[in-house]
Amino acid sequence: MHSDDGKNPKAAAQKGKRSIANDMAGKQQEISVTEFFEKNKHILGFDSRSKALLMGIKEAVDNSLDACEEAGVLPDISVSVERTDEEEEFRIVIEDNGPGIVHHMMPNVFGRLLFGSRFHAQRQSRGQQGIGISATVMYGNITTGKPAKIMSKVEEEETAWSMDITIDTKKNRPDVRNDQPFIWPEKEHGTRIEYYIRGRYVKGKQSVFEYLKNTAIVNPHAQLVYSDPEGKTYVFERATTRLPPKAKEVKPHIQGLEIGDMMRLARDSKQKTLKNFLKNDFSRISDRVANEILQLSQLNGDMRLSSLNRENVRDLVHAVSSVKIMAPPTDCLSPIGEDLIKKGLKHVLEGNRPEYYAPPVTRAPRVANGNPFVIEAGIVYGGELHSEGQVTILRFANRVPLLYQQGACAITKAVESIDWRKYGLEQRGGKGIPYGPAIIMIHIASTKVPFTSEGKEAVANLEEIGKEVALALRLCARSLKSHLNKKERKKKTRAKFDVVQQILPEIAEKSASMLGRPVPSLDSTITKIMNVVWIEPSSMMEKKGLRTVRYNIYNYTTSPKSFMLHSVLPKSCLNETIISDVLVEVTEEGKTTWKMEDLPPSACFELEFQLDGELSDVFGESDVFVSGLNPTMIMGAEPLPGDWGIKGMEISESENLPEEEEDEMEEEVLNDDD
Repeated sequence: MHSDDGKNPKAAAQKGKRSIANDMAGKQQEISVTEFFEKNKHILGFDSRSKALLMGIKEAVDNSLDACEEAGVLPDISVSVERTDEEEEFRIVIEDNGPGIVHHMMPNVFGRLLFGSRFHAQRQSRGQQGIGISATVMYGNITTGKPAKIMSKVEEEETAWSMDITIDTKKNRPDVRNDQPFIWPEKEHGTRIEYYIRGRYVKGKQSVFEYLKNTAIVNPHAQLVYSDPEGKTYVFERATTRLPPKAKEVKPHIQGLEIGDMMRLARDSKQKTLKNFLKNDFSRISDRVANEILQLSQLNGDMRLSSLNRENVRDLVHAVSSVKIMAPPTDCLSPIGEDLIKKGLKHVLEGNRPEYYAPPVTRAPRVANGNPFVIEAGIVYGGELHSEGQVTILRFANRVPLLYQQGACAITKAVESIDWRKYGLEQRGGKGIPYGPAIIMIHIASTKVPFTSEGKEAVANLEEIGKEVALALRLCARSLKSHLNKKERKKKTRAKFDVVQQILPEIAEKSASMLGRPVPSLDSTITKIMNVVWIEPSSMMEKKGLRTVRYNIYNYTTSPKSFMLHSVLPKSCLNETIISDVLVEVTEEGKTTWKMEDLPPSACFELEFQLDGELSDVFGESDVFVSGLNPTMIMGAEPLPGDWGIKGMEISESENLPEEEEDEMEEEVLNDDD
């Protein structure tokens, strides 16, 4: 018997097609996640030699900071970068004093991608994906062929463990060698990773030094020691011994969820009915809110969750967008806080001696794609900051500096959207990054930061995030504008005062000489011309943690003046040294009031007090307010805002306002650019 395919061209062609399809099917195979990232290293941020060197260090330091904070340990982290004999090869060593890693988990932590404890956790952390440090080990294996050496000691164990790790990219499994215990006498607990990597060492904005300096700003509780390839050692000392509050795991927030997200959550839920699903699987959903959602969606709360279809979920998502739901809880986040933002900036930028730190702003929590987030902002201006070119933008996400892809980041786009000319900075065409001697700092804290890629270099341009960043920046910018206006007015008044003090005495002396009479006192004359109450602040650091603040208050008016002086002092620094005869009140929040009564014309009163504590240097002596006087008569201080302590002194307290009042405040700030 023989085939007649040769006589039947159509059958032969069909057989040929079947064989091609079968061949293609035979080539289909599962791809290991490690093998995928091995061939797409740029997705993880290893897309250039200089960047690869920094990214590996960044991932290791992030892990160390997370581990120390979870264990309640003040971080002490050392980073060493050494050149080897091979071209563009470096030996990197990062060591911390964290809790250590138990022996059997060490291979998985450092040698297996997508292995971690934080991906499913609904709380703030630096590491989110379980990729970072194992990707660093993988990249080092690929570029040098050398294993990573891991050493770790857990506090309750007598011995430490050491092992060499490479990654089997086909199986996404660690290959462990030289696994052995040893005695680590100088270490009670901690972890050390040593690896080799092909890279390029650079200086400047995207250098290891710059990354560690910026890390110190937003992690003032950490001490970082850096040894560079040139043999220089830099120490970024901790500015505070206060650990950030631990972020607690919470349930997801229902606002901003997409239809697919809601279907997945419903499918994975252990609840039986729709109403129980809403009440028990999401945060901030009370019985009343659940009923309102169900009423708007026209769904029965007793319906079986398993019978929920796509149309039901679509109606549910649309209903949620129309219901006012309380903002998410903040205990799942760990924002830096106004005091420590200022403390970190002052500690690291001390050598630049900026003239003004705008009071930092912490916004109320918001939701993007079901994930709570908080925006914090600060502006530093003047002094010895570089005045040529664009301002410096410091971007942070979950206390981690973002050094790459600035133009693609939602933070940068929010900066560019503001008309900075209204706030005293130069801006060509009224858009884009402004110019001038300033640093703009933005920090986003979230349970899941929406990065544009696994390299975690830029924040995705979500509308909710962009709006909050712009609002926070405008609030800081208003403080900057007020400072610049006050500075200009004070400069003009000072010039007038200097002229009066120089010319009038000369006229009086010559007139007295011509008339043969004694030179008259000019105090009352100068007072009539000036007609201001002049407040001159000054301060001096006596020693670390002890600061003396002084206000010289001059009455350059023709009548006695009574008024109140107000400021907000760091409550952790208050002691008996602030007590004085004119002190009226000190609240729990540190809001302090002094009363000046019947200060005579041409008289001067000296108000002096001391702040004792690690936050003593965050107090801005120029942040003083006056009530009881016509604002036009005040020089050197701002008039007290009508709502003392909310919209004036501490904008961040807006999160305690009813939503209607906060919306009014946001509208007011947004109208600044109209």
